[in-house]
Amino acid sequence: MNPLRDLLFDYTLRTVALGAGTLGIVAGALGTYAVLRRQSLLGDAISHAALPGIVLAFILTGMKSTLVLVLGAALAGWLGTLVVMMIVRHSRLPEDSALGIVLSVFFGAGLVLLTYVQKLPDASQAGLDSFLFGQAATMLERDVVVIAVLGAIALLAVVVFWKEFKILSFDPEFGASLGMPMRSIDILLTTFLVIAIVIGLQTVGVVLMSAMVIAPAAAARQWTNSLSVMVLLSALFGAMAGVTGALISSTAQHVPTGPTIVLCATVLVLISMAFAPERGLIWAAVQRRQQRRQIRADAVLGDLYALAGHHESEHAHDVTVLEAMRAGRTDVHRALDILEERGLARRDGTGGWTITRAGRAEAEQAGESGPDGQHEREGSA
Repeated sequence: MNPLRDLLFDYTLRTVALGAGTLGIVAGALGTYAVLRRQSLLGDAISHAALPGIVLAFILTGMKSTLVLVLGAALAGWLGTLVVMMIVRHSRLPEDSALGIVLSVFFGAGLVLLTYVQKLPDASQAGLDSFLFGQAATMLERDVVVIAVLGAIALLAVVVFWKEFKILSFDPEFGASLGMPMRSIDILLTTFLVIAIVIGLQTVGVVLMSAMVIAPAAAARQWTNSLSVMVLLSALFGAMAGVTGALISSTAQHVPTGPTIVLCATVLVLISMAFAPERGLIWAAVQRRQQRRQIRADAVLGDLYALAGHHESEHAHDVTVLEAMRAGRTDVHRALDILEERGLARRDGTGGWTITRAGRAEAEQAGESGPDGQHEREGSA
């Protein structure tokens, strides 16, 4: 089986991959703001709150059209976010408690309605339970069009209201001082976040959709401090997770697409947490190791400077003397190699070591910072 060939010529796989990739772009871009505003649980609340809207839309219309069910989900999700805002505003409950209450109450109501509908004698309700975990394999071309159109509206809003959303994410108090309607902007951003979530319920499902919003943005955050770059990276990671998940699920039997997409997004998060510069765990470990080597090299440089004060400036000192001064706390050979690379110490023909003029200048500069700092460095070494 050739995955690339199947992606181009297999109608079902192409449709699912295109829909999942589009969903990843939209959810990733909008999820950036949820992550920056520390509202990760909001995506979970919206997706769970959408379930009763899906069932009620079917009950009222008798239709399982994607657009009809998405509109019902959007209304329910939007109502859920408004309830959260009202609880936070008019009570002493913190936002996370309000989100947890709305999530559980709306999701519980959705399960009750879903159970009721499933017991009806009408067979047209079959398949509604697929919205719990998603059923991407049933996606049709018209479903992709719905995702693309609604997603394009949400992305266009991000472009049009870029400045307002940026201020809301980083300094809403400053925006309010400028006379900007921050509460209305908050509702507007939440509305488009609702759109980004509900268009993915068929693909990923109510239970896992929040991961598609949060995971790409969390991965992108590890790589950059720029909002624009983060939005683009998050959209790219979301698209990668969607297409890769669709490809993997197509090559293995009985592997659901939605959970596979979420797992692909999780892998991207783990890779980013491990290898991203400045924030990655491996990067941090390398930096700490380099800092420890630097501290040890500076300590040995201080020893060479102290020895030079008791002898002629060109007098070479054996490594064993420096090792005795360090009392086994430092790899003196490695420290001297580092100092030699930096031009702060040099080896003579007999294997002894002397401090250079540059090394003397740096040691004197370090000494001017105070003995406490020098002692602290030596103790760390």
